[in-house]
Amino acid sequence: MTQPINQPVTPAIQQLQMQGIVKRFPGVLAVNQVDFEVRAGEIHALLGENGAGKSTLMKMLYGLYQPDAGRILLNGAPVNIRSPHDAIQQGIGMIHQHFMLVPSLTAAENVALGMRSSRGLVLDTDRVGAQLRELAARYNLKVDPDIPVWQLAVGEQQRVEILRALYRGAALLILDEPTAVLTPQEVDDLFRVLRQMTADGHALIFISHKLHEVLAISQRVTVLRDGQKVATIPTAGATRLKLAEMMVGRPVVLEYERQPVQRGAARLSLHEVSARNDRGHEGLRQVSLRLCSGEIVGVAGVSGNGQRELAQVIAGLRPITGGSIQVDGRPVTTADPAAINALGVSHIPEERMVDGVIKEFTVAENLVLQEHGHPRFTRAGLFMNFRRIGEACREAIKAYEIKTPGGDTPIKNLSGGNIQKLVLARELSRRPQVLIAAQPTRGVDIGATEYIHRRLLAERDRGTAILLISEDLDEILALSDRILVMYEGRIVGEIPREQVNIQQLGALMAGSSPARPGD
Repeated sequence: MTQPINQPVTPAIQQLQMQGIVKRFPGVLAVNQVDFEVRAGEIHALLGENGAGKSTLMKMLYGLYQPDAGRILLNGAPVNIRSPHDAIQQGIGMIHQHFMLVPSLTAAENVALGMRSSRGLVLDTDRVGAQLRELAARYNLKVDPDIPVWQLAVGEQQRVEILRALYRGAALLILDEPTAVLTPQEVDDLFRVLRQMTADGHALIFISHKLHEVLAISQRVTVLRDGQKVATIPTAGATRLKLAEMMVGRPVVLEYERQPVQRGAARLSLHEVSARNDRGHEGLRQVSLRLCSGEIVGVAGVSGNGQRELAQVIAGLRPITGGSIQVDGRPVTTADPAAINALGVSHIPEERMVDGVIKEFTVAENLVLQEHGHPRFTRAGLFMNFRRIGEACREAIKAYEIKTPGGDTPIKNLSGGNIQKLVLARELSRRPQVLIAAQPTRGVDIGATEYIHRRLLAERDRGTAILLISEDLDEILALSDRILVMYEGRIVGEIPREQVNIQQLGALMAGSSPARPGD
């Protein structure tokens, strides 16, 4: 085995400062006079709601955007970073939320891409592989450089990204939502790596919306709101509630009072349901579950393990290849979406801009998409009654706190959180017996997330049977009465809320049998 390098090279970046940074886009002041600083040997977290300016600020540091005003200093000296190549030359690397790897190439080949080779046009994969093994040993980043990336698990792919940045000499590393697709055990492994990197003198910028992770891993936190810096505070002494309030500008509830579950009759039943995914492979494999009125059943799992296919087969949007589905005891295995809706099933889709709304339509038009032919919205059953549609829209805007100039505003002009509130308003206005909520707060700011969570809990207490499909483990834990875990298209475990163990949950999400006490 290759031995670790004895003396790590001390990174050249001791301090990075961004002073008075401004970035404008047409009609938007995205970043307004922001100061930010990170030092060698620390993890500095960057927090803010969607649209607060975090990504824009970091894209300027990495050379993807150019600031309209302000300056960047490395070790006290001004620098111009006009491209990612310039950033890399200055010792700045970035790990994107969506990995920038070529799946068909090996880890070593991905690292060697774009680097000068001693063999001319032929990649130096042998030399790169050997150095990757040294780096991997030093930071305990277990990766085989000779395996194609597509054969690596998500956590291993992230390790390749980190190794590539280290190989290229990154002294400062920007990590954009690095835990979004990891199991709890993989998060623990990543944090050990990050702490080792700071011990070696690296400076790390950690972008995340998971407040407990920010508190666990960082030394300082900078919060942005509406393109401006709110404050930079030491992590020691900070709390989730304090950080959330800084992000939103008002007190935020993060833990909800829950009524005891009043489980009623079975509303939705799946028996050994199988279905193909978009690539024609088996996406669901003999899935069986039962959902009762008055409960929230959470479906946990790393992205791409059949959650999307599960929501779509229940909603009638994807044909099944085996098994059966019943709603209130009625077979709906081959029913179309309209027939399933008529039985009291509502669906908050995973991709709201693709499956949830028509972006060229107005707020009012999107609100009545499923019921535009209903007698209360028509005259003589032939013509749309725009007065009643307008009234219903104004009621929904008020009841669901949708921020919009009016019902005639194109839906594409609303923020993601307000579009999601409108989808929620439309689906709940039919008072469903069954609600399929797929990623209901994805891409939604913390204020809208709080609101959506409260509405889901209120629906549960009203007696609705809710299937909550989410990749956000915090959301699953906060709302669910029972938790199902999916792995490679199967349900591999079920855990009552009161018996949840994070290690057990993480093991199931990774496809492993959870360790028994005493093992």
